[in-house]
Amino acid sequence: MKTSDFNFELPEHLIAKRPLKERDASRLLVMGEDDLSHAHTRDLVDLVKPGDVWVINDTRVIPARLLGQRPSGGKVEILLLEPLDVPNVWTAWGKANKPLKQGDQIIIADGFIVEVLKREGKEVEVRLLAKDVPNAIETYGHMPLPPYIDRPDSDEDKLRYQTVFAEHDGAVAAPTAGLHLTKNIMRKMEAAGASFAHITLHVGPGTFQPVQVDDVHSHVMHEEVYIVSEDAAKMINQAKADGRRVVAVGTTSLRTLEAASNDGVICAGKNRTDIFIYPGYHFQMVDALVTNFHLPQSTLLMLVAALTGKERILATYQHAIEEEYRFYSYGDAMFVPRLT
Repeated sequence: MKTSDFNFELPEHLIAKRPLKERDASRLLVMGEDDLSHAHTRDLVDLVKPGDVWVINDTRVIPARLLGQRPSGGKVEILLLEPLDVPNVWTAWGKANKPLKQGDQIIIADGFIVEVLKREGKEVEVRLLAKDVPNAIETYGHMPLPPYIDRPDSDEDKLRYQTVFAEHDGAVAAPTAGLHLTKNIMRKMEAAGASFAHITLHVGPGTFQPVQVDDVHSHVMHEEVYIVSEDAAKMINQAKADGRRVVAVGTTSLRTLEAASNDGVICAGKNRTDIFIYPGYHFQMVDALVTNFHLPQSTLLMLVAALTGKERILATYQHAIEEEYRFYSYGDAMFVPRLT
């Protein structure tokens, strides 16, 4: 299986650079066993089956992009990745005209400095120096928009590049399928018989990294931290035992469900995963998926293809392009049942 097998041509104008005015106004392409139908994300309630458990990722995107300069004036960009066990020490990616090295200090703002502790390739370990580090990140950090949204972030992004149920700080990319949900939609879905199970997977920037090898099996996924509570595990396991559907809202929810499962049973706890799902994967937990439209040749497209079959998803993407659906993080969505 080759990475190039998952390529397609996407017109530039279909890449959504900004969110729609209303979260639930996005279009929804609904895949059936043999057909496709068109709706809007406000119509998700019509897809609910009584007893469904819809699994949402309640991670919160932090403004992890820090723009600063060296004392000499050279511009530096730091993307915080993950806090370490030492207070105020993070792993990060650094970008500068001259390579960052141990001892470098980057001035983000008056009273907020990033000190480089060590460097290994693109990754650096940094200490954040400020009177109140979390507040400094929130005040001076920028939302880490995907690279294909080639514009500066805005105040709007602080609200809209975040789900309405975001709770636990740690993501540097949004679980974008969840961006379509509103509290009103969720109430209507619950009234129709759905329950929501909250899990947490702190989405890393690797979600946007291109696959660098053409042999799919040779690709190594980035690691991410996930947490499944006892309550969520109990809710999901009971649904599976009863034969009710488990619907993943987003690929991050799906990856968490499959990574945390053992012989069809979800295990509660905190762990890390680099699970890579592509066609041929045997799903243990997930019966359906809500997801946005993904990059050509991406691991996320491969994941959706594992649910539907490669030919079916590529044909569906071509249909979405012809119908001018909006792609990527701020774009439209699909409802995908497990067909394999």
